[in-house]
This record gives sequence, structure tokens and C-alpha cells, in this order.
Amino acid sequence: MKNSGTPPIIAIIGRPNVGKSTLFNRLVGKKLALVDDAAGTTRDRRYGQAHLVDLDFQVIDTAGMEEGGRDTLTTRMLEQTKAAILEADILLFLIDARAGLTPADEKFAALARRSNKPVILAANKAEGRAATAALADLYTLGFDNVALISAEHGEGMGDLFDALLETGGWGPGGGKKDDSESTKRPRKKKRMQTDEAESSEPPAPGPQSPLKIVILGRPNAGKSTLVNAILGDDRLLTGPEAGITRDAIAVRLEHGDIPIELVDTAGMRKRARVEGKLEHLAVADAIRAMQYAEVVVVLLDATAPMEKQDAAIAALVEREGRACVIGLNKWDLVTGDKKAYLEEIRYLLNKQLSQLAGIPVVPVCATKQQGLDKLLNACLKARDVWNLHAGTAALNRWLEAMQQAHTPPLIRGRRLKIKYITQTKSRPPTFQLFANMAKEFPDAYKKYLVHGLRETFGMEGTPIRLILKGSGKNPFENKKK
Repeated sequence: MKNSGTPPIIAIIGRPNVGKSTLFNRLVGKKLALVDDAAGTTRDRRYGQAHLVDLDFQVIDTAGMEEGGRDTLTTRMLEQTKAAILEADILLFLIDARAGLTPADEKFAALARRSNKPVILAANKAEGRAATAALADLYTLGFDNVALISAEHGEGMGDLFDALLETGGWGPGGGKKDDSESTKRPRKKKRMQTDEAESSEPPAPGPQSPLKIVILGRPNAGKSTLVNAILGDDRLLTGPEAGITRDAIAVRLEHGDIPIELVDTAGMRKRARVEGKLEHLAVADAIRAMQYAEVVVVLLDATAPMEKQDAAIAALVEREGRACVIGLNKWDLVTGDKKAYLEEIRYLLNKQLSQLAGIPVVPVCATKQQGLDKLLNACLKARDVWNLHAGTAALNRWLEAMQQAHTPPLIRGRRLKIKYITQTKSRPPTFQLFANMAKEFPDAYKKYLVHGLRETFGMEGTPIRLILKGSGKNPFENKKK
């Protein structure tokens, strides 16, 4: 039952390639869903906040409705669509005006009728003569509330608005009124659905800021299964097939009293092995989601960890300056001395990713829901480290001690003189170091200083930026340390 003013949920349903994702993007005003001419591009449910004229509502993009054999990917996609139908208040049933009615349209029109939900029949791609041809078929499906639209060109949105109003019950502010006789299945309140993870910069830290976590990894590492395990719900499509996930799908939940936005992404293969436009789009969507994250969980398959692609993904996270946590999934399949095996993984990580030395490694088993709290706690700690800010006075006392322990080297016969250091920002920790020969500063001594920053100020596992500047006046000269 909805409270007055609460935005309703509208599910866009229909057979493959009728333009559901294009309409979804039109309604939310952003290109959140992947769109391609190939049928079956969308597989998971994608949620977004939509607005049409003065109506606000939540919209769900769904997979094209097809029937398949038992326990096939097609069948699992259909189950995701049925879940969206159960959750929705209104069904927006889309057909292709150019193709006309098909047996699949008629079959799934019957499914929509059985839901006992208000149904709007929208004929998409109804530009020009296609609209006239579509009118003859529209009413044969038995729905009175119809609209002719073109999602790609934005035509017919006024008709769609009128059709939404005809469903009735719209309260103040565009929300649905109370419906005491609703027969819908009660929706869970443990999380709010949203898939707008790519739409904003990482939020400034604060008590109400959700922790933005993006999960990256190779195909079949168990990313979607991990998200489902954390949620305690089959929210995302999973299966033995590699590369099921395409869109970056975000969900919100609470860990204790801390809000979290968790984003599942498509598997990332080596660039040379990426095939087809869809896979390129999916990888680009994953990278875009990562760029707006605070913490990235790089999920490894514990039975085959630290392949070259795993290190490449973690290095990409470091280059983008995001906090990083390594998740070792399928930990239950590891045999032998697990403690020694974990130490070996940590050694390899520190060797291959020295720029993320001390990165936390958390063994998990998504299928058995083991290690999930430890993983989320590690992400919270990683965000805290990512936000650390060291005082300038403390930094310069540290710098003096570091130079006394290891004197700066000679460069072309001249002594390298480091004047002072200051932290200019966090997220990630960024420092400016002033020296007399900044352009010729040795990489080895720079790594020495970065390593010292990690150890002294507790910045293990987070990217550190050390920007070299030419000599400037030292504000700490002639002052007591």
C-alpha cells in the first residue's frame, strides 16, 4: 500500500527490440540503459527516477519477454521481468508499430492482463505512416488505454502523459494516492532501487552520504552473485554463463545504519578479447561507473587469482584515484593451507601493485554468504583512509626525518634539496612536494617517500598522488618543528 504522494512504480515490458531501453532513457532524461539494435540487449531490471510533464514516478526497464527451455538464460531473464511486473503499480506495455502485432505480443498481453495491474499499451516507433498502420491493431489486444509514441524522437509524450493520468489515483506532487484495495505483493523496504550510479560525482563525506561501491572483475568472477548475497535477494540475473551482466546496475541498502550504493558491472576481459559493439558498450559503462565510485571492489576468482587482467583492472582503479579492496570470491573452493595461500596472494599483490601497497584482501563466498560483512567493513575503512588529511606541520616533521634517514641523492653532481611538503586534498590523498630539481626528481626516492607516507600516516592500500613543484619559499623555515 502506498502513502499519499509516494511516486508509483511503472514497469516497461514487451518483447525484445521494441525500444524499452530507449523509452526508459527518455523518461529518466539520461542515457543510463545500454541501447543497441541487437535484440536482448537488456537482461537485468534497471530502475530510474522519471519525470513526465508534472508526474514523477519510478520506472523499471526490463528484458525482452521471451520463453525458453528450463533453467536457460532466456527463462531467467523472463523471471526478472515477472518480478518487475509484481513490483509495479502500472505496466507500460510496448509494441513495435512498424512490425505490427506478433504472437509474442499477444502472449505477453495475456500475462499483463493476469497481473490485475493498470496497463498502458504504447505503440513505439510510430512516426509517420507507421502510426496509421498501428491503429488498426492496437485495440485487438483488449486494452483501452493506448498511446502512439516515438521514444527515439520524443514524439507522443503528451499522449503518454494523458494515458498515465487515465490510470487514476495520482495525488499531489505527481504521487499515487492511497489504494487500500491493492492486491500487489508488498515491496521490501530494506533498500531503495536506483540505477543512477553513473550520474553524479562521488558525494562529499557526511553522515547521510551513501558509500558508493562499484564491483569490477573478470567475467564469471561472481560479481552479480555477490551483490545478490549482500542484498539477500535474487535482484540480479546470474548463471553459469560468462558475460551475463551488461548494464551497470545499482542498488541501495543499509549496512548497520550506514547507507550504501552498490553497483554491479559487466565483466572486463582483456582489450584484445573484447568482441562486438555490445561488449565495448558494457565495458565502457563499467568504467564510467568506476569513475564515480568512492570504493572499488576488484573481485577475483580465488581458484585462479592474480591473472594479468586482474592486475590491469586494479591498476586502472589506482589511476582513477579510487579506494580499492580486493575480494577473493569462491573461497570455499580453495584447498590446502588457506592462510598460507592468502599470504601468497597478498605478497603477489604488493609486488604487482606497489602503488597500492597494503591493499586489503577479503576472502568471501557469495554462494554461501560468507565474509560479506567483512567485505563491507573493509570498504568503509578504505573510504576513511581515502579521506585522510595530514597536517602540514606533521608532514614536514616527517619529511625532515625521512631525509635524515636517507639523504636525497645527487643529480648531475648537485644535491637534491627538498624544501617542504603539504597535502592539497584528499579523495585520494594528494601532496605537493617542493624541491630544487623537481623535473629531475628520481623515481626511486619518490617511491621511498610515498612508502613512508603510507606507513607513517596510515594510508595503506589507497592511491597517493605526489606532485612535484619547483623550489618555493619554505613557510616552516626558521620555525620550531
